[in-house]
Amino acid sequence: MIAIILFALLLIAGGGYFAMNVNKIRQNILLGRDIDRSDNKKERWKTMLLVAFGQKKMFQRPIPAILHFCLYAAFVITQIELIEIIVDGLSGQHRIFRDGLGGFYTFMVSFIEVLSVLAFVATFIFLLRRNVLKIPRFNMKEMAGWAKMDGNIILFAELLLVCFIFMMNGADEALYNQGASHYNTGESGSFGLTISQFIGPALFGGMDAHTLHIIERIGWWGHIIMVFGFLNYLPFSKHFHILLAFPNTYYSNLEKKGKFNNMEAVKKEVELMMDPTADPFAAPAPAEGEVQRFGAKDVTDLTWKNLLDAYTCTECGRCTSSCPANQTGKLLSPRKIMMDTRDRLEEVGNNIRKHGKDHDDGKSLLRDYISEEELWACTSCNACVQECPVNIDPLSIIVDLRRFLVMEESKAPSELTTMFTNIENNGAPWQFSQADRLNWRDEQ
Repeated sequence: MIAIILFALLLIAGGGYFAMNVNKIRQNILLGRDIDRSDNKKERWKTMLLVAFGQKKMFQRPIPAILHFCLYAAFVITQIELIEIIVDGLSGQHRIFRDGLGGFYTFMVSFIEVLSVLAFVATFIFLLRRNVLKIPRFNMKEMAGWAKMDGNIILFAELLLVCFIFMMNGADEALYNQGASHYNTGESGSFGLTISQFIGPALFGGMDAHTLHIIERIGWWGHIIMVFGFLNYLPFSKHFHILLAFPNTYYSNLEKKGKFNNMEAVKKEVELMMDPTADPFAAPAPAEGEVQRFGAKDVTDLTWKNLLDAYTCTECGRCTSSCPANQTGKLLSPRKIMMDTRDRLEEVGNNIRKHGKDHDDGKSLLRDYISEEELWACTSCNACVQECPVNIDPLSIIVDLRRFLVMEESKAPSELTTMFTNIENNGAPWQFSQADRLNWRDEQ
């Protein structure tokens, strides 16, 4: 009974704390401007199934894709075993589904064990890639400190979780061989689990039943505590993409890459200028609702989808490793853009919860987190958008920040200022008059 109460308290505390932190993240995301992504539901479901569930874009790089798939498959399938552990914990039973499922139960747990071994191997390789082989995209400037530690923490936790799984199953296998299992005391033989039927007797075969019971309980409690610990670590980690990848890909931008969105306020003014029936002396219509800033200076000027992108970022660095500006030594890193956006959003959200919505800390995403040099280094090529395995769009944030600089502060690099002047005066980016632009046609 004490064990049931402890488990129930752990379940309530772990689930409640996770729900509280998820709600904070939801509140932060909703600080963004509204954007309609409710169209074309069939295409959105297809995109989510292919990109998030099917890992389609991961396989552009086969080796890390296969390793990641091992972890992903293990994470998804082991939720079946987790359901049983929760039911066992609340009921005081042991392997409660085994009688009802029979041979299928043994098959499923064996399959989970095989996936766990593959996940263990993949996790170990990922640790080597990050810390020994030092793959360049994992060792860039923005990955120093917490960003690197975060990746290592979760990988070590996954190794420990797999160890607890085999401690639990292996000790249970050894107990069953002695006819002393929690499941059915007195009946001996073997569970027949693919991995544990070998490593259980090999590691624990010489131990007495009392010691095996302790080891099995350590594995069981260690497993569930690691699960709840992992669950509540997610909202503070880049690994929150495990959950957010699905809504993020569902709400992907389905427009063709390279198509920029229009600002409605500017679009209305241009349409009015081009309308020959419009009265040029008529008073402008009053603005509806709050006047929107041109472009974005801070996270609250971005859309909720931009902010969802920031929380979904896996910090894998595929965007930055594919960025031509970054490859030529410029300051821009699309991954850093997303990390900075998330850090600033966390700061703004905490300030609002602490001091109220009108609190101004005197900081902004532009300049305090992302410099002008980074923004103007971007060539708008969409390589970062194409490469992201969960359809994050760093370019849309870069464009909105640049819009603010140009439209609100009249700031742009001198090269662009010259181009703007030429377009205004000559109707083209080049410094030729309209009359001279076609002189080449008449050359012999």
